[in-house]
Amino acid sequence: MIVEKKQFQAESKRLLDLMINSIYTHKEIFLRELISNASDAIDKIYYKALTDDSIQFNKDDYFIKVETDDENRTLKITDTGIGMTREELEDNLGTIAKSGSLQFKKDVELKDGYDIIGQFGVGFYSAFMVADKVEVVSRAFGEDEAWRWVSEGAEGYTIEPSEKDQIGTEITLTLKKSSEDEDYDQYLDEYTLKGIIKKYSDFIRYPIRMEISEYKKNEETDKYETVKEEKTINSMIPIWRKSRKELKDEDYENFYSEKHFGFDKPAKWTHISIDGAVRYDAILYIPEKAPYDYYTREYEKGLELYSSGVLIMNKCPELLPDYFSFVKGVVDSEDLSLNISREMLQHDRQLKLMAKKIEEKIKDELASMLKNEREKYVEFFKTFGKQLKFGIYSDFGMNREKLEDLLMFQSSKDKELVTLAEYVDRMPEDQPFIYYAAGDSVSRLEKLPQTELLRDKGYEILYFTDEVDEFAIRMIPKYKEKEFRNVSGSDLGLKEQEKEVVEDNEKELFEKMKDILGDKVKSVRPSNRLKSHPVCFASEGEISIEMEKILSSMPNAEGVHADKVLELNQSHPIFEKLKNAEKDDPERFALYTELLYDQARLIEGLPLEDPVEFANRVAKLM
Repeated sequence: MIVEKKQFQAESKRLLDLMINSIYTHKEIFLRELISNASDAIDKIYYKALTDDSIQFNKDDYFIKVETDDENRTLKITDTGIGMTREELEDNLGTIAKSGSLQFKKDVELKDGYDIIGQFGVGFYSAFMVADKVEVVSRAFGEDEAWRWVSEGAEGYTIEPSEKDQIGTEITLTLKKSSEDEDYDQYLDEYTLKGIIKKYSDFIRYPIRMEISEYKKNEETDKYETVKEEKTINSMIPIWRKSRKELKDEDYENFYSEKHFGFDKPAKWTHISIDGAVRYDAILYIPEKAPYDYYTREYEKGLELYSSGVLIMNKCPELLPDYFSFVKGVVDSEDLSLNISREMLQHDRQLKLMAKKIEEKIKDELASMLKNEREKYVEFFKTFGKQLKFGIYSDFGMNREKLEDLLMFQSSKDKELVTLAEYVDRMPEDQPFIYYAAGDSVSRLEKLPQTELLRDKGYEILYFTDEVDEFAIRMIPKYKEKEFRNVSGSDLGLKEQEKEVVEDNEKELFEKMKDILGDKVKSVRPSNRLKSHPVCFASEGEISIEMEKILSSMPNAEGVHADKVLELNQSHPIFEKLKNAEKDDPERFALYTELLYDQARLIEGLPLEDPVEFANRVAKLM
């Protein structure tokens, strides 16, 4: 019999080339696609059984089988599904991107949570990424005759009669020869195939069978030998499709461990099922500990994304905002198309709807933990709180309302972590602002001279010790109608600071000190905040002294300076000596001025501008 060779349509040739070279990032995806198609074929039998009483659908009779032949370099995927007629073979496989699954989905009403995975009809052609030749033998349900479809790529295909004992489809791939750049032999390796199936198709709802080698004892010879046994590779029922009532804490913890989400235990998890504008199931975990690379550029965020139990992406970053990037877990939706590239996925409307709901759920879970499991939340915040602060700063405060109630800072009261709400609720009635001190450690901030007046009045001070803290707070203009004020700022908003205490002769002293220091300070003035210390810095403008230190440590940040004001305590004995020196010894007055300036720098943790000159001044004073 002469077999006629048929040509793909011109656009199909171009699509085949594009699909093989562009759509799929990893060649191993081909096995996921073919197994998904096989699952679809069995689903179609199931749907026929729903409306045809003559068909008895016993799930145990349906399976997918994967076989290898090393000698002939072939990989075979067999299913016991609905099969295809000659016309269906030509219609579905002869025209790339004509999806039989998509058409079937339109023709029937899907029930019982089943869904047809394939949508675009290009998945089958992923086989050509690894195969020189693809052969399909299929016998359709209700037909006695089988048909063979054969293609070696874009040049075309043939269809001819064939024989097959049972209904269903066999797809045989003749693999390409391996080269230095590509290893195609791996797709004949039992261990590799098992790994790919577990990775992408573990939750296909029908058994995926394959012969597995095992080292066993032969009962007859009493010797150990390698034997092959056909085993089911996939687990079939994903945990997220199960009822929460039938799952225990150990089940969620074991799943966390099995998916290698971390070596720790999850601090909290939530199991959600949404059936609205977009349908999906998800299990989300908040880890106890941060991965070693969490605060590095190498860290990749994202949730595992499935479509009807088939893995689409190992890490889908679009499902999580950066400030919740610590969340691990899985999301499975029937509304997402399987055969789509990552680029197309980024613009998927359903994905964006899912991401929004997931974000809301994570926020609710964190708020619940803060309210009901305070100690656990404190430990969480010590690990991941910095990321929430980055979330406020990096989006210019756009996410302020979502995150501000989740923030915690160490406080001068009991040195415990407190929320902004807790701070404001216990403020004295006469306290006008939320006060904070920024620095690299709590121990240093506790000793800051600038805090003396506030402590005397019994005002609580928040300690900002993360580099991002002050930058983040600048994105929150007010919290519950209370503004934030830096203890080192020029204006603390207190009545005590409104008093004018500068006499004419002292005014001249401050002006002389400003002349000596020049551009190092914006001004020199008496202080209303100092009690026991002789000197401190205050800052004016948008850049605080702590922000200057942080920004100056960054590349290309030269010229970033805070406007510093040198404040002197007129009640301190040193001020009297300064006045005497100004009157009787100009040289010593200049020496005192420079030393007081250096003291203020040291108090703020700023480097001395000239350590040698500082040492010489101290020696001269001695």
